[in-house]
Amino acid sequence: MASIAQWVEGARPRTLPNAIAPVIAGTGAAAWLGAASWWKALLAMLVAVGMIVGVNYANDYSDGIRGTDDVRSGPLRLVGSRLAAPRSVLMAAVLALAVGAVAGVVLAWVSAPWLIAVGAVCIAGAWLYTGGSRPYGYLGFGEIAVFVFFGLVAVLGTQYTQALRVDGVGVTLAVATGCLSSAVLVANNLRDIPTDAQTGKITLAVRLGDARTRLLFQALIVLPFALTLVLMFATPWCAAGLVAAPLAVRAATPVRRGSGGRELIPVLRDTGLTMLVWAVAVAIPLALA
Repeated sequence: MASIAQWVEGARPRTLPNAIAPVIAGTGAAAWLGAASWWKALLAMLVAVGMIVGVNYANDYSDGIRGTDDVRSGPLRLVGSRLAAPRSVLMAAVLALAVGAVAGVVLAWVSAPWLIAVGAVCIAGAWLYTGGSRPYGYLGFGEIAVFVFFGLVAVLGTQYTQALRVDGVGVTLAVATGCLSSAVLVANNLRDIPTDAQTGKITLAVRLGDARTRLLFQALIVLPFALTLVLMFATPWCAAGLVAAPLAVRAATPVRRGSGGRELIPVLRDTGLTMLVWAVAVAIPLALA
């Protein structure tokens, strides 16, 4: 029987910045248009957190029953470590996704009902990442999906539900956030290259190989700071986003030095913190401006 602490760890709290940062960035973009709404932002946050927790439990379930997690150097997996029954983890995934879905329906209904269809696509993407007969996460498309769902959709969706339009500032924030979200997954898959290759999980990291995956990670974590300079055309105070640069350097150092296995686990935390600090640091100036 898994303890409460192990269930929390199974939800992979290190990935929560992937859910929180896009909503902060999107709310900052809406505030830039003079249309921020705190209660819609809270609903968007509930959607995003429900989605990230749901997809993490769904991955735990699907990878666990396939045997992908039988040999693993990363954070705890409940099914793979035999700490929880697969059905229990599946129900946790369904519950988390249901919470996100209900919040999403409410948010879409009071903003733009057609967004319900977008939410349905997001839920399908969450399940099919490692679930189904041909999961796209096993074909090397996981990073693209993260960029789209936790970058473009999450940021621009948050901006749109509050302002009922998007603009160049929102798009810039969405691309930058998507890069950092994808970097988290790249670091995760870099660590798992040896075991994923053995179990037939052909991630983008497996396709690229160790050296090129490390270069990809560094490019993804640098690009948001280049885009910070673009945001300075909206307001020079967006330069505050550069305060996250030391965290980015700390995240990239083990990758650049060739570290592997469990030594890469802190990279997920530091990349998530980079994303969170960066989002707050640019959202506040946009809101004030």
